[in-house]
Amino acid sequence: MAAKKGAAMAPTLVGSIDQGTSSSRFLVFNASTAEVVSLHQVELKQSFPQEGWVEQDAKEILRSVQECLEKTCEKLKKQKADLSSIRAIGITNQRETTVVWDKLTGEPFYSAIVWLDVRTQPTVEKLLDRIPGRNRAFFKSKTGLPLTTYFSAVKLRWLLDNVAELRHAVQEGRALFGTIDAWLIWSLTGGKNGGVHCTDVTNASRTLLFNIQNLDWDADLCKFFEIPMEILPEVRSSSEIYGRVSSGPLMGVPVSGCLGDQHAALVGQMCFLDGQAKNTYGTGCFLLCNTGHKPAFSEHGLLTTVAYKLGKDKPACYALEGSVAIAGALIRWLCDNLGIAKSGDEVEKLAAEAGSSRGCCLVPAFSGLYAPHWDPTARGLICGLTQFTNKSHIAYAALEAVCFQTREILDAMKKDCGAGAQLSHLQVDGGMTRNKILMQLQADILCTPVIKPSMPEITALGAAMAAGAAEGVGVWSLNTEDWAATMYVRYEPQITPEESEGRYAKWKKAITKSKGWEETSSKAQSSSGCNEFLKWISRKMTCQHDKAVN
Repeated sequence: MAAKKGAAMAPTLVGSIDQGTSSSRFLVFNASTAEVVSLHQVELKQSFPQEGWVEQDAKEILRSVQECLEKTCEKLKKQKADLSSIRAIGITNQRETTVVWDKLTGEPFYSAIVWLDVRTQPTVEKLLDRIPGRNRAFFKSKTGLPLTTYFSAVKLRWLLDNVAELRHAVQEGRALFGTIDAWLIWSLTGGKNGGVHCTDVTNASRTLLFNIQNLDWDADLCKFFEIPMEILPEVRSSSEIYGRVSSGPLMGVPVSGCLGDQHAALVGQMCFLDGQAKNTYGTGCFLLCNTGHKPAFSEHGLLTTVAYKLGKDKPACYALEGSVAIAGALIRWLCDNLGIAKSGDEVEKLAAEAGSSRGCCLVPAFSGLYAPHWDPTARGLICGLTQFTNKSHIAYAALEAVCFQTREILDAMKKDCGAGAQLSHLQVDGGMTRNKILMQLQADILCTPVIKPSMPEITALGAAMAAGAAEGVGVWSLNTEDWAATMYVRYEPQITPEESEGRYAKWKKAITKSKGWEETSSKAQSSSGCNEFLKWISRKMTCQHDKAVN
């Protein structure tokens, strides 16, 4: 992707912090070509203290980002680049991951609870007991989201219930909550010495506390989850100056762009028109379809989310999203847990050797099933095994599973949007798109061409675009006519629709067998024991619910 002739010329640069589940990176783009000038990446650890628990060290995340900034700047100096040419920094981040810290010391009260974590299932069950009919979609008209372990509010509720030091800090007015973007912005702009406590609309829309209709924190939702509103960050647009870097080689550079990772990829793919869609293959797999300036609500298991708001005075755009928990994480599991390969490249080679799964089906429901099922009782399985099955067939089945999950999401979108969701092609990005076998499988299983940009850093570019376009920066315009596409790699379907349907139908049988392996930890209870507050909130939410599309 390159800017049209006449755009700002080098050496004007724009930086992008890409903070993901498995690594942190800092990339610097040439403003006249949108090409990467320099980057540095630091791998991150995840910890699994108990089954279903996934944590990261928030301070390690911050240190990794600071290291990336410093190392990238050192590389730029070796290239004789002028650091003062970096005009702005954008941030894109893993979403839903929850951090609470002390604003006086800057110390987190607990590890960051990662979006994949499912320890909060008992919390979810208790909250469902408060809702008429235990309806997971009860808050959908306000939030666009179901009540599940995925979103930040239940993680924050768990922290408040289980970390005594945090409860004391809340009482004393010392606690601040944020998703990773808010933690980074606060830390980079001064931290305990005046750091800016804010988030953007895309990250806020993933908390279950944010009203996507009026674009603000919702007092009724905060009361339901018993979350004190004073610990929440200020909500800003995705493209404006939030503050300036307070120290280090980029001191004084404005932080002016913020988008959750999937939203940044949507922007980086230039999906600015109603009906345009992209699919990102990372730790999980996330398909977003732009639905324009009004939220569209799904009847088939998809999420409604704020896609972006590119300026204080610009309208918000919305998207339907299909969220798949396990994609790239499945390849890591094959390597680290099963030991059938040493790397993703080796998994690709094994799959190529097999040429098919020979009837083997794999369902990676390690954290239950996300969209479109939202079933916390599901667990992963491998079925259809014979004495002929070997590790190559399992590798192939794993790649197929990623593609089948995407097929499920697109089928749900077609049901929700009708002909409007009939894509002429699917735009893709993310680390897994380097796997040519996976990309060809995706085209085959969808019976639709798959188009991958040759410039791989789409998510980081989206954050840089938001930062560079902010008022007061003005490096870039985001009008589509000001941008021209780079080269793309195109994968055409190579099997018949009948063969695709047969393979998909077999995998769908496996999906049904994966459900019900775990029992939920709380049973439905009579609402007769609700206290006055719960009766009040139920009446209020019922009025809202009657207007929702569930």
